Amino acid sequence: MPRIIGIDVPKEKRIEIALTYIHGIGATTSLKILKSAGISPGTRAKDLSGEEVSRIATIIQKDYKVEGDLKREVASNIKRLIDIGAYRGVRHRRNLPVRGQRTKTNARTRKGPRKDSQASGRRGRPTHPDRRPLGRDCVLPDSCRRRRRTHPHQSRVDPR
Repeated sequence: MPRIIGIDVPKEKRIEIALTYIHGIGATTSLKILKSAGISPGTRAKDLSGEEVSRIATIIQKDYKVEGDLKREVASNIKRLIDIGAYRGVRHRRNLPVRGQRTKTNARTRKGPRKDSQASGRRGRPTHPDRRPLGRDCVLPDSCRRRRRTHPHQSRVDPR
């Protein structure tokens, strides 16, 4: 595997694709780097000479912010937004979507797994008195509305 700016890029892939394994370099940037280095994008990474690898590395170091430097800059930008109390910083702090997406439904990636509440499902919903199960020690009065329903403490004869 050729090593470019401290990253092992896959040797079997074409160099235009192999460069995208470096954080901060996408397909378009990869083609720009190869064009300025004078290297064919179809060349396999294993077929590059040491001089070509060093040309690519110098172009990346000189013109682009990649890997650790890029991650540090992004983290400092987010920290700055949080410190100044900007809306985007508040969304980062609360771990919610930052770019205006809806959160009533979806947004599970940022919010994490659902926290079940009484509002979801039928668990907390009150039931009609005639639908509730009767307790073990229940004694039904003669004037009960549940006449047609049999009960463990009631005889099987309908008391009308």
